[in-house]
Amino acid sequence: MMMLVAVETSDEDGLIRAAAGGDRSAFGELYLRYARMVHGILLSRVPAGDAEDLVQDVFLSAMRQLRGLRTAAAFRGWLGAIARNRAMDYFRESRKTVPLDEQNERQHAPHQALHQTSEDAFLVLGMIRGLPEAYRETLILRLVEGMTGPEIAKVTGLTPDSVRVNLCRGMKMLRELAGGAETK
Repeated sequence: MMMLVAVETSDEDGLIRAAAGGDRSAFGELYLRYARMVHGILLSRVPAGDAEDLVQDVFLSAMRQLRGLRTAAAFRGWLGAIARNRAMDYFRESRKTVPLDEQNERQHAPHQALHQTSEDAFLVLGMIRGLPEAYRETLILRLVEGMTGPEIAKVTGLTPDSVRVNLCRGMKMLRELAGGAETK
């Protein structure tokens, strides 16, 4: 087990160094490994329709700034910080434009047969966004991005026990919110 972790870390360090040196295929591999994490972070903060475009923005920004990264070990946290900062920038920029809320997005959904499922998904996503940040990110990474607890721990830098606690508490809070929404 320790040997596997060491090889994986060494492989990732090599990819990060190669990408910093301008290797586009290495950067593409990093994108494949971390796009779900970035999408989950963004989805816990911005409207669902904008999260995918912002993932691209985050990786473009990371590609431009990668040479300034001091150590390969800091990559995950650094990329997560870029995603969180991009979400904050999104809201700063949105103050300058006319907002298009998710309710409008739902009313113009192209697949009417999926309308109820879409409504439910937006309702749950809205509930998750109302939770404290520690629970929001881990729940989105688990429920939307389909990541396992160990994967979430790896990409966020949290311990597996912290991830487990955040998921457990977050799900409990989500169930309480959903129970309250059903009685309305």
